Amino acid sequence: MKSAVKTKPAIAFVGTGRMGANMARRLHDRGYPVTAVYDTYRAAALALAEELHCVAATSLAEVTAAADIIFTVVTDDAAMRRIFLARGTHLLTRAHGKLFINCATVTPAVHVAVERAARRAHAAAIEACMASSITQAREGTLYLMLGGQPASIKRALPVLRELSASLRVIGPAGRAAEIKALVNMVMNANTAALAEGLGLAAALGHDLNLVREVFSQTGANSRVLQTDGEDMQRRDHACFFSADHAAKDSAIALSLAKSKELRLPLAAATLAQYHRLVALHLGHLDKSAIAELTFPGRSGVGRKRRPR
Repeated sequence: MKSAVKTKPAIAFVGTGRMGANMARRLHDRGYPVTAVYDTYRAAALALAEELHCVAATSLAEVTAAADIIFTVVTDDAAMRRIFLARGTHLLTRAHGKLFINCATVTPAVHVAVERAARRAHAAAIEACMASSITQAREGTLYLMLGGQPASIKRALPVLRELSASLRVIGPAGRAAEIKALVNMVMNANTAALAEGLGLAAALGHDLNLVREVFSQTGANSRVLQTDGEDMQRRDHACFFSADHAAKDSAIALSLAKSKELRLPLAAATLAQYHRLVALHLGHLDKSAIAELTFPGRSGVGRKRRPR
């Protein structure tokens, strides 16, 4: 008697931007059937569907019907509410038995609301908050922080292990999102501080290659120095993590601080800098573009204006 062959669950993706598309490619490469993709930017979904030989769904209910596990990688709270909680059909339409893995950085309360709504629909939802970038998504080396019901997380682990080199279970719904907000808050503050340090070094006439080497060997070292330092110097702001998202994520952390009546002046100052960048219509650039506010001679935005 032949033993039954265990088949891999069908996968779908909502959100086919840089992260979602590369996660889908990774799972396709690892032998998972990616059956449907969906994006409000239709051209992106169509291109990825053609590449992966799957359906570019025209509705959210079609996505759910096509897969066992649905990943969502959307932009913000409003997008999460639209795909899960809007009136009419959405991802939870006829979702009995489905598992939703939500990877967007949104407020913890939204993750909690989605998880509760999924349970009411006899489905399951977890958060898998990502602390990595495009390259790691494609290579399957994401750092993932997980939140949700233990049974749902256990069900998700086989597919998440194909995407991640490091998985950390944080706790119930919303708790991983809290930690992710803190990660990005600190990262954004480090980025702003590095931009100021290198900007001042440039104003003083120092060799920035030397300055970055000294930083790397002293207390000024950071992960951000490795990822953004040279880009700040060379003004290479090709987007891996946008300034728009940096502003959004720092705002999430500050809203959590406000709920606990806690003042975070460094986080507030960092958010103000990213809001300045967005106001200059540079929010689509990588977060390293915050250096455009601090380096001398860059459109004049980094210089203190003299009184007339």
